[in-house]
Amino acid sequence: METVREYAITRKSAARSKRVRSEAVAGYLFTLPVILGLLLWTIGPMMASLVISFTNWQVFDVLRWVGIRNYDKIFTSDLFFYKSILVTLYYAFGSVVTTSIASILLGTLMNLGLKRIAILRTILYMPTIVPAVASSFLWIWLFNPDFGLLNTVLSVFGIPKQQWIFDESSAVPSLIFMHLWSSGSGALIILAGLKDVPKHLYEAVEIDGGNWLHKFFFVSLPMITPVIFFNLIMGFIGSLQAFTQAYVMTSGGPNNATLFYAYFIYREAFVNNNFGYACALAWILFWIIAVLTAFIFKSSKGWVFYGGK
Repeated sequence: METVREYAITRKSAARSKRVRSEAVAGYLFTLPVILGLLLWTIGPMMASLVISFTNWQVFDVLRWVGIRNYDKIFTSDLFFYKSILVTLYYAFGSVVTTSIASILLGTLMNLGLKRIAILRTILYMPTIVPAVASSFLWIWLFNPDFGLLNTVLSVFGIPKQQWIFDESSAVPSLIFMHLWSSGSGALIILAGLKDVPKHLYEAVEIDGGNWLHKFFFVSLPMITPVIFFNLIMGFIGSLQAFTQAYVMTSGGPNNATLFYAYFIYREAFVNNNFGYACALAWILFWIIAVLTAFIFKSSKGWVFYGGK
């Protein structure tokens, strides 16, 4: 009798193992396209660019190994490198800070229970679905010093015409102002975070005699810090790779005032035909983004509040 029971258990275990193996094989087959895509279109080109960064490769010339000469040139004699770093960091910090503040304000506004809130959400999200090139051409017209809409509005209040992106001193601030155009998507994420704030916390503030400002600063803002953190990370990574504005609107000018780092890489690769040098620049951008992202993650322990912890 005991032998029969052991035989039954063994057969049951074998059947379970076979089912587990079948499910594992099916899982690998379903994920295979993603794994292959990651290897072929992401990791493969990254490794290739790392190798090319140590060469002087030009598309129609022989590939020659130059060691760390590209990196040495970047840090010791390329003034455009430092110019593009400063311009990109200026734009990234300015656009992320202003867009984050605008997103919080718009998200809070939409959370007030206004009528026709769905229409307001649609209006705020509409700019996000407009292609970047199309919105860039729209803003070229808005920024036009002679017949642009912005100067027309300013003239109504007696404010002198501005040169916007056509002046070295106001070019980057103008593009930061333009970036507010995309605050709607961040505001919707903020709104989703505000919807999850427990109502009894607001009631506790009311019992203690607090007003709407106390509710915002002592309840809403701390409770949505994980959402703000997400917007911050995505905003920084996107802003450090800004390209379309410089390519379509300014060509890096005037006087390299909008020479974003990604546009600098493009110029070296596809205008000056220095693909080895451009790959070295790209890897430096990779490490800048990695270090800044790690710093933001490290700092989050001090200001991001997770309700479950």
